[in-house]
Amino acid sequence: MKKIVIALAGLGILVGAFSAYAGPEEDRQKLVSYFKNKYPDLKFDDYIYSALAFDPDAKSQYNSIMEFPPYLSELEKGEKLWNTPLKSGKTYADCLPNGGKMIAGNYPLFDDARGKVITLEDALNDCRKANGEEAYKNADPKTMGLLSAYMRTLSDGMKVNIKVVGEGALKAYEDGKKTFYRRAGQLNFSCGSCHVDNAGLRIRSELLSPVIGQTTHWPAFRGGDKLVTLQKRYEGCQKNVRHSPDKAGSTRYNNLEYFHSYMSNGLEMKSSVFRK
Repeated sequence: MKKIVIALAGLGILVGAFSAYAGPEEDRQKLVSYFKNKYPDLKFDDYIYSALAFDPDAKSQYNSIMEFPPYLSELEKGEKLWNTPLKSGKTYADCLPNGGKMIAGNYPLFDDARGKVITLEDALNDCRKANGEEAYKNADPKTMGLLSAYMRTLSDGMKVNIKVVGEGALKAYEDGKKTFYRRAGQLNFSCGSCHVDNAGLRIRSELLSPVIGQTTHWPAFRGGDKLVTLQKRYEGCQKNVRHSPDKAGSTRYNNLEYFHSYMSNGLEMKSSVFRK
């Protein structure tokens, strides 16, 4: 922990460089260059493995676990939800482009007509409501969590392809960027404190993952079959720094996910995965 605190002393300069106004692609390229200089032996594609990219032993264990993932029965529940007809007789595949296949990497997206960011969970709930069903709670692990976990597997291998086009989209992106770099909580940390400046270092026994590649593999199954969505992870991180979190599905978290996901543009998706 002491190493992390010392390292944070220089964070202000780094965050200042990324927080100054720049376009989304310039922001992303700065981060790619930063990590390339800091970890020259890591290939860009390695970042889909998050912290595992820094630990060959942990990566080897992960590979072994993923040969027979312990959460397959949970994904089967998500597949059942996906295929069960809605009240209208239609399925989720009827609501979404390409039957829901190879599209998850386009989310979150900015809906100009509605003037807000739409996550994949929002799109699934839009489908439910349009076909006579009540919306699922955004981060309920037994409903929306399982449904989105399975649906994302239909896009495995797709490269993240987030678009930021137009004034409204850019405003939402900048709001998400502000949340990512803003210090908060009693510990006065930001997302960037851990996942930019100190990525690859250890806090207690855990390696900190880099922001690039983080959104490519959620929801994740932790410790076996415990499903955790990305926005529930946002809640957990904010609690860890003793900050009052938003609820999953809030405008702030949706905008954060929009910025966060853009930083992984060009990387392949692999959902859902095991994490300890």
